[in-house]
Amino acid sequence: MNMQAAIGGRAELRRQAEICRNLGSPFVASVLEAGSRQLPHAPYTEALIAAWPGDRASAAMAMRFNGALHALARRATPPELAALYRGDHEDFDGAIATALATGDRFIATWMRHPTQTNEVGRAAAILAALMVVSRQVRMPFELLELGTSCGLNLNLARYAYNLGGVQAGATDSPVRIVPEWRGPQPLYAPVDVVSAHGVDLHPLDATDPDACERLLAFMWADQHDRSVRLQQALELARRHPPRIDQADALDWVKERLSTPQAAGLCRVVFHSMFKQYLGKQDQLTLTNEIVRAGEAATQDSPFACISLEWTPDRSEVQLVLTCWPDGETRFLATCHPYGSWVHWR
Repeated sequence: MNMQAAIGGRAELRRQAEICRNLGSPFVASVLEAGSRQLPHAPYTEALIAAWPGDRASAAMAMRFNGALHALARRATPPELAALYRGDHEDFDGAIATALATGDRFIATWMRHPTQTNEVGRAAAILAALMVVSRQVRMPFELLELGTSCGLNLNLARYAYNLGGVQAGATDSPVRIVPEWRGPQPLYAPVDVVSAHGVDLHPLDATDPDACERLLAFMWADQHDRSVRLQQALELARRHPPRIDQADALDWVKERLSTPQAAGLCRVVFHSMFKQYLGKQDQLTLTNEIVRAGEAATQDSPFACISLEWTPDRSEVQLVLTCWPDGETRFLATCHPYGSWVHWR
């Protein structure tokens, strides 16, 4: 094993731990820190992390590691780990060391698959952006989501929102999204979604218990409210199944955007925490496809793109809206990565 690469892998766990602590998750921070110290107990996982291809941060390597440990805790294997997650003790190093030693192959296998958070808290920012578009175009929406995972955010019009005191969405929904709202209130506008269609390379099915368990394992263990809201959103998705295609997002969006757009309908492409998984050339291709579709937009058939993504230096998450036919781009907000707060601009 390349020792320098191994040191770099453990450093990435510690770096992400500090981010988690700053985002209000001290438990996950302690898990990652203990994982960094105890990683030699898991030779397969340690070798995987050391030889990780590409950028570990962009691939959310540390969050994959954290999700694998949470998955083991939810299975109560080993019992010491489950007890740690229940709050029965605070021996992070002991429990994590045991989990790494006994669950090494499981953790390494889990980490080879990308994160699947499908965080519905992000829907608050997306809906706020749709209200901006709605005030401008005053027509219903056709939504296209890239990297849709389980499709929970395709159901965003079925959720209830409190956006800084502004009530929006389906007010009687069991899924309530109330982010900490910073800055001015958004201006209310109705959001009428007539169709919502998504794409993912490996979509998850809300009716599949294993898929639901995977999503729940990626929830941060000390954020109980998020887990409850996720379970409610999954239940709603079982009643109102999202429309998801399994395909390459770039091929899919090119095909969808080449389909004639009905007059009187605003087509919107949106994505959240998706672009980081694309290479630079694919990001450029995506931008070109969206601009090409925008240039074909008219007043009767407008087009918009909503992006909720990390900045290139990963210093903050920005909500950015571009509307056509005028092509104006607006920086609407900075946001918590999981939507816990929105700083509206």
